Amino acid sequence: MAWRRIAAALVACAPAIAGACTPDLPGGSVERLESARFAVAFRTRPERVAVGRHFDVEFAICARDGRGMPEGIRLDAQMPEHRHGMNYRPAIRAEAPGRYRAEGLMFHMPGRWEYLFELRSAGVTDRLARSVVLE
Repeated sequence: MAWRRIAAALVACAPAIAGACTPDLPGGSVERLESARFAVAFRTRPERVAVGRHFDVEFAICARDGRGMPEGIRLDAQMPEHRHGMNYRPAIRAEAPGRYRAEGLMFHMPGRWEYLFELRSAGVTDRLARSVVLE
C-alpha cells in the first residue's frame, strides 16, 4: 500500500515538478504569457479596446514553481515605435488570491501598443509583454 501513497504524492506534486501552472481566470477567452517563474492570463474589459476610451484589464497570476506569488505587480503599456507610454497609470487591486484588476488604462492614439506586466519577486523582475494594434 505504500506505493499508492507514493503515487498519490507524485500526482499531487506533478505541476510543481513540471514547472507548470494555469492561471485561473473564468468567464471567457484570455491571452496567456509566461516567464521562467510566472504565468499570466489576462483579458480587457470591454473586450474591444477603443482609442481614447478607458478600459480595465483582468488578470490572474500563478507561480510556475508552485511557490510564492510576486511581491510587486505592475501593468503598463507603451508604444515601442514612438518610445512613449500611456498618459494614465492604472490602479491595480486584488480581487481574489492570484486574481487582479487594473483599472483606468487608456490608449490615447492608434498604432501598435505593448502591454507590459512586471512581476517582482526575490529582488528580480520578470517582464512579460504582448503587442496589440489599435486602428
